[in-house]
Order: sequence, then C-alpha cells, then structure tokens
Amino acid sequence: MNQPIPDFELPATGDKPFRLSALQGRKVVLYFYPRDSTPGCTTEAQQFRDLYPQFQAAGCEVYGISRDSLKSHENFKARQALPFELLSDGEEKACGLFDVIKMKNMYGKQVRGIERSTFVFDAAGALRRAWRGVKVPGHAEEVLAFVKGL
Repeated sequence: MNQPIPDFELPATGDKPFRLSALQGRKVVLYFYPRDSTPGCTTEAQQFRDLYPQFQAAGCEVYGISRDSLKSHENFKARQALPFELLSDGEEKACGLFDVIKMKNMYGKQVRGIERSTFVFDAAGALRRAWRGVKVPGHAEEVLAFVKGL
C-alpha cells in the first residue's frame, strides 16, 4: 500500500487551493463521494464532521472530493457546518489518479460516477490505506481508528 501518489492541485472551498504536497508532516484523509446534498453523501459528511476534532487531535486533515462545482461545495459545506474543506474535481484529475470513476447503475441506466472511496496518507505523504465501494454507516469511525494507529 505504500505507493506514492503524484502530487496534484485542486480548487477548494474557502478560496484555498489544495495541494497534496503542502500537507507533508500531517496525516491526510481524502474521501471521494458522488454528489453534494444527496442522502448518503450528506450522512458521510456529517460523520466526518462529528469526528473532525478527533481527527485533528490525531494530527490529521480531512478533505472531501467530488466533481461538484465550488459553488455547490460552498453551499453544502455551509448547510452541513463542515469544518473541513471540500475539493472540486470537475476535470476528474484526482478521480483519475485514484481510479474512482466507475460505471454504476442508476434507475436501470449505466452512468459514470464516483465510487465512494477513502484514502489515508501518513505524515510522510505515503498512501497507507484505501477503502473502495464504501458503505457509509460506521465508515468514518473505521477511518479514525486506522488514523489513530498510524
């Protein structure tokens, strides 16, 4: 699992561009989710929000990533009172690096979308754990437990 991920930059909420390499020295959770303000994505964001102080205490930053626009992200972040930034990947730069775009069935139609996935990097910037096809219930707690063990 220790493979390096190429550095990348994405626009983030709060007018702060995100650059992976700028986070050296901190553990990082990147969680990819399909869409702002949908039921599963809202629940997942709320779970990371509620555990955020514990992630911070463990020396870890949390970022959510989807293909939604920054405007959509800012609204979602405000509505859910999220204490962490959301990254906009409309061009699928990070989605491609992490191979999270999959064909999914929506109402009987095949659609391209983000497979709910979470990645944890250690303080040296090495990818230490990946979860793919994530089920929301209990996921944020599982990620937190892993981060605390790093």
